[in-house]
Amino acid sequence: MCLNTGYPCHCLNDGDPCEPCRMTAKEKEAEEAHLSNNINAPSRAASICEPDLNIPSMGAARERSHNWGWMVSGIICVNILILGCALVSGSAYNNVKISSVDLQVFLIIIILLTSIWMIYYVIYTARTENAIVYKDGHAGPVWLRGGLVLFGLLSIIMDIFKIASYVGYLHCDSAVKVAFPVVQLLFIIVQTFFLWIHAKDCVQLQRNITRCGLMLTLSTNLVVWMTLVTEESVHQTTFPEYPENETKIHGRKMYISKAGYGDDKCKCSHGSCSTFKNAYYYLYPFNIEYSLFASAMAYVMWKNVGRLTEEHGHHHFKFRLKDVFFGPLAGILLVVAGLATFIVYEMVMGDDDSEEDEKDHAVMMHFVMNIVIVTLMSVSTVIGCAVYKFDHREHVSEKNPTRNLDVGLLVGASLGQFIISYFTIVAMAATGTKGHLNRLNLTWAILMIIQLGLQNLFIIEGLHREPFHEVHEVHPITVVANPYVLQSGKDLGMLERSENDPKASPVLTTHSQHSHMPEHRHKLSWKRRVLKEVCAFLLMGNIILWIMPAFGARPQFDHDAETGFYKFNMWAAVVNVGLPFGIFYRMHSVASLFEVFVLT
Repeated sequence: MCLNTGYPCHCLNDGDPCEPCRMTAKEKEAEEAHLSNNINAPSRAASICEPDLNIPSMGAARERSHNWGWMVSGIICVNILILGCALVSGSAYNNVKISSVDLQVFLIIIILLTSIWMIYYVIYTARTENAIVYKDGHAGPVWLRGGLVLFGLLSIIMDIFKIASYVGYLHCDSAVKVAFPVVQLLFIIVQTFFLWIHAKDCVQLQRNITRCGLMLTLSTNLVVWMTLVTEESVHQTTFPEYPENETKIHGRKMYISKAGYGDDKCKCSHGSCSTFKNAYYYLYPFNIEYSLFASAMAYVMWKNVGRLTEEHGHHHFKFRLKDVFFGPLAGILLVVAGLATFIVYEMVMGDDDSEEDEKDHAVMMHFVMNIVIVTLMSVSTVIGCAVYKFDHREHVSEKNPTRNLDVGLLVGASLGQFIISYFTIVAMAATGTKGHLNRLNLTWAILMIIQLGLQNLFIIEGLHREPFHEVHEVHPITVVANPYVLQSGKDLGMLERSENDPKASPVLTTHSQHSHMPEHRHKLSWKRRVLKEVCAFLLMGNIILWIMPAFGARPQFDHDAETGFYKFNMWAAVVNVGLPFGIFYRMHSVASLFEVFVLT
């Protein structure tokens, strides 16, 4: 039986089978063995599974233990979060008898408990043989863990600056304010090591203890995040003492004068306190993002407890900028332009000697820059979504806690910016959008909503598509005949004619097929290149949109339209709730777009 049915082969009769006939015989034997195994498989499966019917309560007991662990860990998380929220809210106001020291004592306790559990987990898994059998290849990608390490290092520097500043107040204030950054510094080191090593673990031993420990880790990071966000927001939006200045708030100076040690009666014992305060203020956004990154990774580990999955099922992809030029270049130019206008805007708004016209010009420049950024991002996102229409890759069908968390955080965090934008639209429409600043503010709010919706669609679609593989880029080759299986009288003649005249025969040898593969293997198709360009540009755009609000840009208060319409207390509440989620949305979008870029 030969591959070339047009010419019968007599090699089997001669007792010396040719190479194609030997390969065909082997394939036939393998197929018969496979069919034999499939026929016998049901009987063997029945014989193996039959005794399990006589063991009744094992599965039910395992299910009860599983539900018990989830319930207890959930109760632990909810209680810590509610208690922490109450303490954070109470310490934010001077008329409530809960001081920042009380909050920091609570934080020290839960941080120490979390650190002790993480150290126990690391030691237990290191000493127990086969403690971690399964790993989730999708969890804890290297760029997420790299971001965690980067934010962790900057958070450690922030704690060092805090310690150096707070030591100067030990003679007149509580030592807890020095102890807290010391404990937090050690916690960051332990947690970063723990998540770097064990982020992919699918725990099978001590499941209930592990679930409770991971929920403790998650709730601790969320309470720390709430503390940081509340402290920063309240100090930046403290109600002014004089009504005539209620819309012109310079939050940074107010924060620096009140953060940590705002009592004028307590003087610093060394002259560097103000310098350290200015330094650690600018590191606050990195500590906020670190807490959120750690919370997300702890949640994925909690979902993976008891999960059976194989790490080798996940494809490993490398980050390469080959054949991608326009998107990164345009994105870098956008970041440079945004940074330049942001620095000018902050310098003008922070200068008490600046006149009102100068401040209005600075706010207008900030509005125009943001309008340009979101417009360009919206256009590029539309292009990317259009390319997806021509992309015939299958959607991912397997269950993946990491993907579900990414999508949930993306949509949930975007609600913060949606809230601020819609409140702005209502205020501008009600006041008649008089003046160029109001019209620019309204335009920015509308474009922001469009950009958020398009970007969410683009990222979610990209995360749920099967990744491109290099084999897809190889041009298809049609094999029409086997040159080795020809009639004996025509063998040499046909082969010689095909060598001398390639058009005389459509035969392609195996060597000629493989010789063309490397030529096209690493060349990007137009769909892949466009998608990578869009991802790179959107990634850089989200970085600059994260930098500006994270480091102090507050046009919501520098422009008085919303404050006059909603009054200060209501508008401050809207901004303080929505803006932290909007800032996190931009950083989370950067991580998601990076993943889409790598998978494309």
